[in-house]
Amino acid sequence: MKWYLKAFRQYSDFKGRARRKEYFMFGVINALFSIGCMLLSFGLSNWLEAPAFISIYVLYMLVSLLPSLAVSVRRMHDIGKSGWMLLVGCIPLVGPIWMLVLLITDSDAQNNEYGPNPKEEFLLEDI
Repeated sequence: MKWYLKAFRQYSDFKGRARRKEYFMFGVINALFSIGCMLLSFGLSNWLEAPAFISIYVLYMLVSLLPSLAVSVRRMHDIGKSGWMLLVGCIPLVGPIWMLVLLITDSDAQNNEYGPNPKEEFLLEDI
């Protein structure tokens, strides 16, 4: 949960780096909240009231859009790529596969142009 909250606290921070754990934990918790919103919306509406179903889910997706984009850009920075590399995911068939490869790539071990290695920052925080 700390990774999810960290992404929301840094919702407009497109600078710096985000390690794999931060990115994927945010993604998993975000997916769980999305599923929860859909189930809640479905429970609160009947089949004839589709707008109630859609509104809760869409509201959550709008709220989480900017933090999702920011953590994705920081993840690209962590491997030494520009945030614009996220647009590669728009290429049919090959794009999503290449994005997955980029997202699971390990961090640059040293400092890069986007900042220090986030793994080292969290190790120092725990001491």
